[in-house]
Amino acid sequence: MKKPALKMALAASLTFSAFGTQAVLAKPSEAVQSQPYKVFDNKVINEINVDNIYNNIDYLAKVPRVAGTEAEYNAVQFIKSEFESYGYGVDIQEFTFTGYTPPSSMELTVDGFEGELNPSSFTYTPSGDVTGELVLAGLGKKEELADIDLTGKIALIKRGEITFGEKVLNATATGAAGVIIYNNADGAVNGTLGEAREDYAPAIALTKAEGEALAAHVQSGTVSASLKVEGAVTEERTSHNVIATKKPTNKKKANNDVIVVGAHHDSVELAPGANDDASGTATTLELARVLKNVPTDTEIRFITFGAEELGLIGSTHYVDNLPEDELNRIIANFNLDMVGSKDAGDLVMMTADGEPNLVTELAQESSKRLNGEATPYAQGGRSDHVPFAEAGIPAALFIHDPVEPWYHTPEDTIDKISKEKLQDVAEIVGTAVYDKARFDNTGTKAKKVKKEKNIELYHNKDVK
Repeated sequence: MKKPALKMALAASLTFSAFGTQAVLAKPSEAVQSQPYKVFDNKVINEINVDNIYNNIDYLAKVPRVAGTEAEYNAVQFIKSEFESYGYGVDIQEFTFTGYTPPSSMELTVDGFEGELNPSSFTYTPSGDVTGELVLAGLGKKEELADIDLTGKIALIKRGEITFGEKVLNATATGAAGVIIYNNADGAVNGTLGEAREDYAPAIALTKAEGEALAAHVQSGTVSASLKVEGAVTEERTSHNVIATKKPTNKKKANNDVIVVGAHHDSVELAPGANDDASGTATTLELARVLKNVPTDTEIRFITFGAEELGLIGSTHYVDNLPEDELNRIIANFNLDMVGSKDAGDLVMMTADGEPNLVTELAQESSKRLNGEATPYAQGGRSDHVPFAEAGIPAALFIHDPVEPWYHTPEDTIDKISKEKLQDVAEIVGTAVYDKARFDNTGTKAKKVKKEKNIELYHNKDVK
């Protein structure tokens, strides 16, 4: 299957819109040269059955798989049984996290205000029922609040410059009983406070138009408001990673290297998650089946991660709990997230720093052999390649950009899935992995560079 060439005008403006990261298109690595179609590629391509991928997506996407729920656990058991049916021993890695149930209702009433208000919630806002004077609090920065008496009052804050969580904490620290944050651009705010904390006041969001109208009303004189958030619950929950390991074929020739191929199996509230990310999970399963019996001198681990949608929790737990010697063995992470939507754009690889690495180079070599052109790479986070990258492991996210309009909605269903795109990704990733894992490969070597943790690379996906 030949992929259409990226037009230069489009490529120059490529944006990772739904993930909020500017994705500056990078040129294919200079190391990539036109290569003949290799015989070993056929050992992968001829075995890929795209119907297996499609059918597993269909099974997984019957219901949303929110982390910590029975539906996610059922998905874990299904993935485990599929790995076992291919002949793998499977490890289930359990971990706990702070789970959040969003509010069931929100109300905001303001004395004397005649406009319509339709508040939305922030992830991790607590429930609360407060009444107090509504006070303008700028951007909610500490220096702005130093001379404002917010004790028992409701702070009206504009979005910008600092995070939502910082705004709420700053207001709460100066006595605010409630917080309203309004947008600085058109459209609704769909955000998170970043983490669960006991010192948050109840917080809600308004559009730019609503917030500006409310701010003008406050400027006319002293105004009282009532803010009520009901049904929000923060509690400890359990999720799991599913790990299937292919050991080297010949122990005497084993090179001690490990390649990780993975995806996340959870979805967001109300979204069946056919593309996000049953597509990546099902493709990982099929690659595990295809590569099970091919000769390799490298260990390959196939992993599906839990609680990705809540901040890459499962993949972070996996990486953080590896002993140093095990961590040093991993030379590459291929992360498959949203790889099948017919309504999304072209395939691109995202690296946390926007730089090429072993994964992008292997995949560019394989895509050039298979499709006649190298898959481009760009910068992007917010998926399970990030913890690997920050541990110094070459890692990349495989995704189609721009993402489909059904992203994180109830319309992310099986009928939106393209078998052609699934086949393309499975071939590119499968042949790239096998190219490196096969016996006597003397090609590109891994370069490991540890990086500081950047929380912005973790939290961005809309959690509903």
